[in-house]
Amino acid sequence: MTDVTEDANDIDKLYEYGERLNESKDKSQNVEDYEGIIGAAKGSIKAKQLAAQLIPRFFKHFPSLASQAVEAHFDLCEEDELGIRVQAIRGLPLLCKDTPEYVSKIVDVVGQLLAAEENVERDAVHKALMSLLRQDVKASLTALFKHIESSDEPIPDETIREKVLNFIRDKVFPLKAELLKPQEQMERHITDLVKKSLQDVTGAEFKMFMDFLKSLSIFGESAPTERVQELVEIIEGQADLDAQFNAEDGDHIDRMISCLHMALPFFMRGASNSKFLNYLNKHIIPVFDKLPEERKLDLLKNLSESSPYTTPQDSRQLLPSIVQLLKKYMPRRKTGEEMNFTYVECLLYTFHNLSHKTPNATNSLCGYKIVTGQPSDRLGEDFSENYKDFTERLTNVEDLARATMKKLTQGMAEHNKAMAAAKTEEEKANIKIKRQNTTTGLRTCNNILAMTKPLHLKSPSFIGDKKINLSWKEGVKPLTPSTTAAAGGKRTATAANGSNNAGNKKGRGEAGGQNQLVNRAFQGLSHGGRSGGRGRGWGGRGRGRGYH
Repeated sequence: MTDVTEDANDIDKLYEYGERLNESKDKSQNVEDYEGIIGAAKGSIKAKQLAAQLIPRFFKHFPSLASQAVEAHFDLCEEDELGIRVQAIRGLPLLCKDTPEYVSKIVDVVGQLLAAEENVERDAVHKALMSLLRQDVKASLTALFKHIESSDEPIPDETIREKVLNFIRDKVFPLKAELLKPQEQMERHITDLVKKSLQDVTGAEFKMFMDFLKSLSIFGESAPTERVQELVEIIEGQADLDAQFNAEDGDHIDRMISCLHMALPFFMRGASNSKFLNYLNKHIIPVFDKLPEERKLDLLKNLSESSPYTTPQDSRQLLPSIVQLLKKYMPRRKTGEEMNFTYVECLLYTFHNLSHKTPNATNSLCGYKIVTGQPSDRLGEDFSENYKDFTERLTNVEDLARATMKKLTQGMAEHNKAMAAAKTEEEKANIKIKRQNTTTGLRTCNNILAMTKPLHLKSPSFIGDKKINLSWKEGVKPLTPSTTAAAGGKRTATAANGSNNAGNKKGRGEAGGQNQLVNRAFQGLSHGGRSGGRGRGWGGRGRGRGYH
């Protein structure tokens, strides 16, 4: 009975404190009343609930008691009683409504509370954070991102980090137009925060951040080239292009290829691909044979798609490596071994685009006689053996391509008959896949023939980017040098892939051009490996990259 009486007395006192403060014209004189409210944070359940309402209400009037009040209120946010916690969380934004210097500290605490398990509590946390963001978006974002940034400090709670990331992705990014004001200043601020956070991220997290950055107006379609280049430099950092290369480090190779793929749209907008191509030329192409087949195909596809945007200087440096690979995959004579047509398509496309930028570099490599008037024409030297070797390989590839097309065309007729006779939906679906594979194979062979044809001349014209539609990309019909029409279809394993080096994966035809490797690398935020590599996957805190 005594406890109940004391509890009632405490509540009465709290109401008295609150009433006197409400009525006081100079509230700063009522120090003892506010001290009594702060003390109630250690009282009964009812007292704590009332204190959670009163501490924020009068907080601004007592700067000398600010630290005590904030700590008491934080304690209320950690109470066992759900009702007290929710009430206290709702009051957190009020603590800095008129005292903005406390925004960072409050946001830091509210960010930690995102790990709350109760729905009503989590909802209160979300609303409190949104209120704080609207009060001071710059300070709030800076405090939130500190939960994501890597540092030399002890490892933070990974659950909190993930919850903060999800909140930023789901609640902040979609409201960027409303929250990021003034626009250019705040877009630059959040870009800088994102950059600091990229030292230690998974592949999925990196893709999320890059998707957000490229949606900002400062990086929009009208952005100057140096801004677009900034995005490429961010991607180059993730690709680890300054790191010592190890051919057995599959994680690094995957990351590099995925980043190259991600950078492609920015090359199209004028950003430089030099650093990527120089790294490929110096480190990866020399050990191309040691790469797993799937990585070889992904590398060649991404290299071919980058090639139209290569500078003449980089083209001249890269061409010898491409010619060497072409000779490896374009046999001089029929050997009985199956040829990987997709590799040859990629390499020929790359060869054409690089040669288009620096045509006389092919004189010494392939024995051509292209005159530019420069000493690099090397017209006084005899490279006729190179020409003979290269054109013999071209002829052999053409023979193999035509023979394969004949088989594929016959196969297509058989698929059409089988489709007419198919009775179940499963049978029809299987035949449809076979027809799609055959169509893609025909497209690959057609592209090869279109690209080899001009290369027999002593002074050939090299095909520019717009004239060939790579077989794994949808859109414009490819050049068709033969009478066999081949259109449509997505990149899948085909009869034109020789010894099935491409495997049975669907490649980049699906998912809007996104290749399988990139899809694996950029799986959802909530999953992915959490081990090995440099840590988080693309960083250093023990989180795998989600490739494996």
